[in-house]
Amino acid sequence: MIWSTKKLPTPTYVQDTYWKFAAERQEIFFNRINRITQLTADPILLKHKFTNAYRAADRVSQYLIREIIYKGDQSPNELLFRILLFKLFNRIETWQLLQHELGTVTWEAFSFELYSKVLDQAMQAGEPIYSGAYIMASGRSSFGYARKHQNHLKLIEQMMHFQLAERIGEAKSLEAVYGLLLSFPTIGKFLAYQYAIDINYSNLTDFTEMEFVMPGPGAKDGIRKCFSSLGDYNDADVIRYVTDRQEQEFERLGLQFKTLWGRRLQLIDCQNLYCETDKYARIAHPEVGGISSRTRIKQLYSGGRQPINYFFPPKWGLNDKLGSSKW
Repeated sequence: MIWSTKKLPTPTYVQDTYWKFAAERQEIFFNRINRITQLTADPILLKHKFTNAYRAADRVSQYLIREIIYKGDQSPNELLFRILLFKLFNRIETWQLLQHELGTVTWEAFSFELYSKVLDQAMQAGEPIYSGAYIMASGRSSFGYARKHQNHLKLIEQMMHFQLAERIGEAKSLEAVYGLLLSFPTIGKFLAYQYAIDINYSNLTDFTEMEFVMPGPGAKDGIRKCFSSLGDYNDADVIRYVTDRQEQEFERLGLQFKTLWGRRLQLIDCQNLYCETDKYARIAHPEVGGISSRTRIKQLYSGGRQPINYFFPPKWGLNDKLGSSKW
């Protein structure tokens, strides 16, 4: 992409931290795969929890890809139903609970009353059913139920009855899929983009992740810390700009960035990295303000989790490279 006709954004020193964070977080990813005990010497990364440089390598995304998308009925309706059901809660334990209580989770056998009952019982037992990763609107004003999960189950019903799988299959772009998702109640711009990326991991669509990006609140916060001025660009332009320049920036800083077995950082990854840089900078650069006034990182790194058996969308051509030392 040619950027010279526009006034370029003006980076702060936090933008260098962005690239250093990406390189070190990816180093941790490979150290963990290679069973290296000392994951990093960075005290912030040792203490606090951050997502991977590549979104698809995160634990929840890996579970979605391996256990939900590429296992089970691959017909469009069933595939979409599984993706939507998992992502609305975005919690592995909630999916496993539904499987345990209901057996095979399918749209064909879906029952609002039965699914709602299982989730009601989990809540009564004090078990969380939602991930804290996304802020989900309750949907009460759209569907009228007192409990959030009931409204979200009705949302899935609405999406499926809308023949969403068929419409997604007819979409001509990732942005068109995003637009379809955005048309439903409770789904805002950021969630619509995230869900479009999740759907694109499957064989329902096959769009490049370099086509379209929608910055979330955390990314916008990070961008404000990394740039004193955006010039003639908006937030999405900035993400495209830095994604295009990644190799030059790593070289400029003398960083050896280990790609995902030859896959460059994509727009979704660079978007997420701004969100993570926002968090990292709260401690590394407390003097630099963003949009929000957050000063702490909530989640601490606990360690001790089971190793992930990595599996990426087969259409990416990565799975036969996973044991290779070439990045």
